[in-house]
Amino acid sequence: MARLSFDGLKTRATSLLVSLVLLSQLAACSTGASPASSVDASPPPSPTAAIQGEPVATKAPEATDKPLPPAATATPLPPTSTPKPSVKIPSGLPDAGIQVFLWGNAPTTERDLGLAKEAGFTWVKERFEWRYIEPHEKGQYEWAEADRIVDAVQAAGLKLVIRVDNQPAWARADNLFPGSGPPDNLADFTDFLQALATRYKGRIAAYEIWNEPNLAAEWGNRAPNANEYVAMLKQAYEVIKQADPQALVISAGLAPTTASGDVATPDAEFVKQMYAAGAKGYFDLLGVHAAGYKAAPEMSPEDVAADDAYNHLEGAAGRIYCFRHAEDIRQVMIENGDSATKMAIMEFGWTTDDRPNSLYHWHAVTPEEQADYLVRAFKYARRNWSDDVALMSLIYIADPHWTKDQEQYYWSITEPDGTPRPAYHALLAALR
Repeated sequence: MARLSFDGLKTRATSLLVSLVLLSQLAACSTGASPASSVDASPPPSPTAAIQGEPVATKAPEATDKPLPPAATATPLPPTSTPKPSVKIPSGLPDAGIQVFLWGNAPTTERDLGLAKEAGFTWVKERFEWRYIEPHEKGQYEWAEADRIVDAVQAAGLKLVIRVDNQPAWARADNLFPGSGPPDNLADFTDFLQALATRYKGRIAAYEIWNEPNLAAEWGNRAPNANEYVAMLKQAYEVIKQADPQALVISAGLAPTTASGDVATPDAEFVKQMYAAGAKGYFDLLGVHAAGYKAAPEMSPEDVAADDAYNHLEGAAGRIYCFRHAEDIRQVMIENGDSATKMAIMEFGWTTDDRPNSLYHWHAVTPEEQADYLVRAFKYARRNWSDDVALMSLIYIADPHWTKDQEQYYWSITEPDGTPRPAYHALLAALR
C-alpha cells in the first residue's frame, strides 16, 4: 500500500528516505513499513504507502535453474497517434485478486498460490522489480526467477498482474539505490518493459506501471510530477502493446493522502493532472488504492469527512479515509470524459495493527471486523461498481518472512507460515 496513505511510506535503507518518510508523516500523516511512533493529531500515514511491503530483507533471485540467455533489447517504436486498447476488459462483477510474495520464495510458492486459488481469487499480483531482472547493466537480463514465477502462476490456473518499478542502480546517476525513482533515461525503462512483454507474451495478463508516483518517496525523493509520470506511462503503454497487444496496461495505484507540496500530491488531484497531461487513452485500467482505515466499507466519503471519529481530525480533507474514496477518483474520470474506462483497485484492506506505537493504531480493526469488512467490500463493489471497476486486488497473502514487528503483517489474511486468519475463512465462504 502507500506509505503516506494505503498498501503509508516504505522503509528504505537510505537515511535520506528515512528523513522523507518522517517528513511526510508530519506533513500529512499518509505502502512498505512505516517507522513506529506515537499517534498524534497530525494526519496518518497512508495504508497504501506503508503496506505495499517489499519482501522483508529484499533479496535477489534464488532460483536454482540455470538462467536462460538474455533477451535482446528492443528499441521502442515511435508512439502511435491514436492508441487504442486491444484487449478484452473484464466485464460485469469485478474480478477478485490478491497480492502474493513469490519472488525469492520458491519453497512457499505452490502453497501461497494454492491458498489464493482455494479462497476464490482468480488473479494474483506480484512485484517484478526492474532492479532484480536487469541488475548490473543495460541489456543483461536475469530471467530465472521471473520464469519460475510465471510458470507457477500459469500452472495454478491464475491470472498474473505484475507491478513493475524500482530501478537498478545503474539507471540513475545519483546514489538513490535502493530507493525508488524514475530512471535518468526513460528509454532504459521502456526497453526493459519491451523485453519483459516480449518474453512473456500471452502469459502476463496485466502490467501496473510503477507504484504511487504521487509520493516523493516513490519518485526519486522529488516532488511528484504528473507530467513526468504520464510521459513514462505513455511510452510504457506503447512498448507493451507492441510486444503483447492482449496485455492490460494499468496506471500506477496512487496513495490516498492529504499531504501536498514537495512530499506528495493528493491522489484525486494527481489524476486530474494526469488527464491534463494527456494520459487518456494510454491505460486500459486506472490504478487506484482504496484502504478502508476504520470505516465500514459502505461508509461514504461525505460521512467520513463529517465525523471526527473517522477523518482523523482533518475535516473535509479526511474524506480519503475510507474504501469508497475510490468513488472520488471515479468522478475525476467522468469529469474528464473517460467513463468508458474502468478502474483497477490495486490495493485495499483493513489493518489489525493495534500496537500502541504504531502509526496505524488509530484505524486498527479487530480480526473479526477485518474479516467482515473485506467480505462486505466485495459485496458492495459487486452491487455498485460493476460498471466502474474491473479488478480488486486485496492485500495480502503474507510474505513468509514477515514478523509482528512489521506493519504489513497486520493487513494480511494469512500468517507468514500460511495459516489462515479469520479474514481468509470469511472470504473462502464468500468468494467461491
